[in-house]
Amino acid sequence: MLDFLIPVAQAADAGSPSAEGGMLSLLFPVALIAIFYFLLIRPQMKRNKEQRQMTQRLAKGDEVVIMGGLAGRVTDIGEVYMTMEIADNVLVKVQKASVNTVLPKGTLKTL
Repeated sequence: MLDFLIPVAQAADAGSPSAEGGMLSLLFPVALIAIFYFLLIRPQMKRNKEQRQMTQRLAKGDEVVIMGGLAGRVTDIGEVYMTMEIADNVLVKVQKASVNTVLPKGTLKTL
């Protein structure tokens, strides 16, 4: 006759989660966000900043390689585009953002 009260009594003993369990459940997402920040977001922001500084420091006469693998010497620089000499009297206009690497002076002669 009292068998129907046993499941109710067992459920009442479980109680609500403690404050410690609540803190642990919040700790995991916070730790995950911190890991993503230090392993993914922060290095990408650093690379973007370095790329932006490199394009701002470009000057006429710099030897560069663009992302397509084309190497040449900068002959003219605009706000967004620059003109690059890839061979004698062969000029191409490319975006400044496409510059991948600034080479040391004289590198094009050895290529």
